[in-house]
Amino acid sequence: MDFFAAPVAKLVEEFEKLPGIGHKTAMRLAFHVLNLPSERARSLAAAIMEAKTKIHFCSICSNLTDIDPCAICSNKSRRNDIICVVESPKDVVAMEKTREFKGLYHVLNGVISPMAGIGPDDIRIKELLSRLKDGTVKEVILATNPNIEGEATAMYISKLVKPLGIKTTRIAHGIPVGGDLEYADEVTLAKALEGRREI
Repeated sequence: MDFFAAPVAKLVEEFEKLPGIGHKTAMRLAFHVLNLPSERARSLAAAIMEAKTKIHFCSICSNLTDIDPCAICSNKSRRNDIICVVESPKDVVAMEKTREFKGLYHVLNGVISPMAGIGPDDIRIKELLSRLKDGTVKEVILATNPNIEGEATAMYISKLVKPLGIKTTRIAHGIPVGGDLEYADEVTLAKALEGRREI
């Protein structure tokens, strides 16, 4: 990147390290930041630093938060007898957008992936099991992604939770609303059949 001044090249390089950002998008972002008024650029930098310094994992559910326990865990109107297990904080946001789930969460912050060298001890399974010891929780919903790693993680956790006498369920997978059967792959159709319910 000899055709950029060194600080611009460094900015482009840093943007390229973000997920899903290629070289052209990194250049656009860098030039956008350079065109910002100084106050806006300072505000952006301050927001990044504030998020980095103030955000941490909730001591109960492992979701990202700036208070401990997080707003969901400390909300007394939520059901404490049901826990939805998700892979990442982004999944909590997705579940909350439905406005349907009124229980608590447990964020694994990863999935079991032997190919990536991630085992059960590398994600927050032990913390989940310790939450189940007091007998309050009656159901654990496994809401990991419907891919190989997500399925393996769900199966592993279910094998640990079921012997505790806690109902263990898995979110349904299948055809999206508005989707056509002819475009669905075999695995999606099989999951849709498997998760069918009476109407």
